[in-house]
Amino acid sequence: MKLLNKLPKSDPNLHVELIKNGWIPMKEPKNLVSAILLFIPLMIIASMISIGVINIFSSISLSDFGFTSGGISININLSVILGIVLLLIIHELLHLMFIPNFIQSEKTSVGFTLFGAFVISEEEISKSRYIFITVAPFIILSIILPLILSVFGLLTTTLKFLVLLNAMGSSVDLLNLLLIMKQVPKHATLTCNGPNTYWKKTQTEQIG
Repeated sequence: MKLLNKLPKSDPNLHVELIKNGWIPMKEPKNLVSAILLFIPLMIIASMISIGVINIFSSISLSDFGFTSGGISININLSVILGIVLLLIIHELLHLMFIPNFIQSEKTSVGFTLFGAFVISEEEISKSRYIFITVAPFIILSIILPLILSVFGLLTTTLKFLVLLNAMGSSVDLLNLLLIMKQVPKHATLTCNGPNTYWKKTQTEQIG
């Protein structure tokens, strides 16, 4: 596993090699504007799912976060800032820990930039495993965790905020999930070249 301080770029030589070996590039958003237009509805959907989960055993409203008829009152203290930093770390660790042999892998990278953290792996990963890696932080932190905390009455306002923040941040993962579900066949393997994703049918699928 490698530690990086910036997002790795796509290697053109590796791209050529992957294409020669039958890998197919996924069609992904080509610019920031188109990506944002896709992120926003997914952000709303993910937030609504988490809100629904929270409301099963607890409650949540705008007033919890300082929004009232008299105006907006938002208090950001050290615990909230530390919570956001910890959330970013845990979110990426949940991606990382489900990558096969991530500790020994020389093709897996993790790092932090001014815009957040990231995990990228050029290991060849089955579609089902790749999907689980992609959605694990959203399912664990924004669905399972608030459900458990609500049952025991431990879901504080700060934790509700972090759960929703993770749900909104998971819009990137959910977009990736939709792209995989739409473009990649059932029996396939995926890999990455920097930020770009490629897929190839398994031998079983090719023979069939």
